[in-house]
Amino acid sequence: MIKMFKFVPVQLTIFLIFGILITSLGVIDISIKVILIVLAVLLLGLGIVFLISKTSYKTSYLFTILTFVLSFTIGISSVEFKNHFNKANHYTNFNVEDNTLVNSVVSIKKVLKSSSYYNKYIAEVKAVRSHKVSGNLLLSIQKDSLSLLEINDVIYFKQPFTTIAKADNPNRFSYKKYLNNKQVFHQVTIYKNEYKKLNFRNKTIVGYAERFRKRINNSLIKDGFKNNELAVINALLLGQRQTVTSNLLDSYSRAGAIHILAVSGLHIGIILLIFNFLFKPIAYFKNGKIIASVLIICCLWLYAIIAGLSPSVVRAVTMFSAVTIGMYLNKPSNIYNTLFISIFFLVLFNPNYLFEVGFQLSYLAVFSIVWLQPKISSVWKPKYKFVNYFWQLFTVSLAAQIGVAPLSIFYFHQFPGLFFISNLVIIPVLGAVLILGFIVIVLSLINFLPEFLAKTYMYILQKLNLFVEFISNQEVFIVEKIAISLILMLSIYLVVLLFFKWVEKKLFYRMVLFLVSIVLLISVLFFEKYTVINTSEFIVFNQSKGSLKLKRVGKQISVFKSDTINSNNYNLDNYLLKRNLNRPKISNYFNKNLHGYNEDVILVIDTLGLYQFQTIKPTIIVLQNSPKINLERVIAFYKPRLIIADGSNYKSYAEKWEQSCIKTKTPFYNTMQKGAFILKENLIIP
Repeated sequence: MIKMFKFVPVQLTIFLIFGILITSLGVIDISIKVILIVLAVLLLGLGIVFLISKTSYKTSYLFTILTFVLSFTIGISSVEFKNHFNKANHYTNFNVEDNTLVNSVVSIKKVLKSSSYYNKYIAEVKAVRSHKVSGNLLLSIQKDSLSLLEINDVIYFKQPFTTIAKADNPNRFSYKKYLNNKQVFHQVTIYKNEYKKLNFRNKTIVGYAERFRKRINNSLIKDGFKNNELAVINALLLGQRQTVTSNLLDSYSRAGAIHILAVSGLHIGIILLIFNFLFKPIAYFKNGKIIASVLIICCLWLYAIIAGLSPSVVRAVTMFSAVTIGMYLNKPSNIYNTLFISIFFLVLFNPNYLFEVGFQLSYLAVFSIVWLQPKISSVWKPKYKFVNYFWQLFTVSLAAQIGVAPLSIFYFHQFPGLFFISNLVIIPVLGAVLILGFIVIVLSLINFLPEFLAKTYMYILQKLNLFVEFISNQEVFIVEKIAISLILMLSIYLVVLLFFKWVEKKLFYRMVLFLVSIVLLISVLFFEKYTVINTSEFIVFNQSKGSLKLKRVGKQISVFKSDTINSNNYNLDNYLLKRNLNRPKISNYFNKNLHGYNEDVILVIDTLGLYQFQTIKPTIIVLQNSPKINLERVIAFYKPRLIIADGSNYKSYAEKWEQSCIKTKTPFYNTMQKGAFILKENLIIP
């Protein structure tokens, strides 16, 4: 594996990624004009050095350095050019955040999975206040039989743009960060009859593909496909998971087979074999190999367009396009070169891919298969081909899981123990399922699908779903509610890397490095445990229907909640999970109106409005459940250093209290606006 870093595509990609990372993380901030000047100087320097490099080793060495610097600079430029805020006509430059109604025209760009009450879309902003603009936003339209929109539909509305809310409680998934990574920074919520669908549509390839998929779905529905089977066809063959139910998605995830429901490398690899078989005769003619490779690549990208150009499809098709070129030109390249070339072009045109979980998991899986599978499979050499076939499948699945398990646990906090059974059963038949599925779609489109074939395919999909649900229900084999930090995850990867390097060649220094990595891993575990033991927190969570507070001193936890808060509260569970803490005894908040935390005395005033403690002077006051009090009088009586209003209060009350705090010059914290309030302090252990 270390040898792969000697390949030029690998080196260039690493420098490109480094440039993307330091720019995206805000380490450097350079204007586009400066970047263009630097790029021009580097290109000029490369040209000069190239002309004289043949006569001097030193200039050849300089050429290499300049090339790496150029790749690094291109990484920086790709982030800046992709950043919508750098566009002069971006809608944020036209005062859309002043909470006033904004006349806007948008075009539907992507249909998202709907919620219980809203249909959701990513929309491209075309105009605001009669100005032509650009940019994307999250559009939520109240559900109505008439409110379903399609890609390329253009609508007009007059609603305010609002900033997407950040994660409002500790360790919550940040939907804001997720959308920002996709260059979506604002949202608009529209109720029934508050928008007008215009009579013209945009014309885009993605829109035509969506209409073609809709035609396929209508044909399949007419032939009797429905519910889960139709949803699986859309996910498995058409790359669309919006209609897959949450329960079915969860079953595939718990069974370790979620990759089946995304058109990815596994699917594209099978499709490549199909196209390779179909176009193989062309290769026997003059220039046939070139023609065949062009046709295959065109077909792969046509399929990617039909599948909606989702990130997983684009990744897989890019990678297999490189494989096709090498295969048909009789120039088999190193697999690491192929992988890094695909990464290079993907992150060059969309640097945000680098931060997507799917991108990270898919490439980790492929790298693990390429590097680890031969090592694992060499442990045993079955005599019989049938046994060897399943042994190879098992080792591929095991290698992939070794590669993705730490990252998967880091993001999703669970590990499917029966992943190998799911893959041993599904992967051998997946090719047949895909081929039969394409046949069913084609025959359905031309109204020539035999009833027995439709029922056979529906039966196969039903049994596939039942098998996955059966595996997912074996809860004893599913490791759940496990959390690891970023540094712990990296330590685990280091141990895995050095272990297999030692297995590859049992040299003494490799064994020493492996043992050192284990010591490092144990040190990280002890450090994280020590950090929890030696810190304390007092948290007022942001809860819309009730109040939830937590006090932690080391591992000793007290939780205070209102009756309306379920004991299995998601915010509380997530907090405990991230710190590997056990569930504490929970008390109802009305039994505890006073809390002590370090030097602070915290008074809780709830709906009863009781607060007059003559002998106690609280430094912090928490208002919850909309108490009817005169806050200015309370402030005058206690003179607290801070007033906190949690999410259980009416917004109008919180706004009135904020004005009272401004008037009395008392700091005010509203969890509905700023998220959970957290007091922290390190403990001093003698």
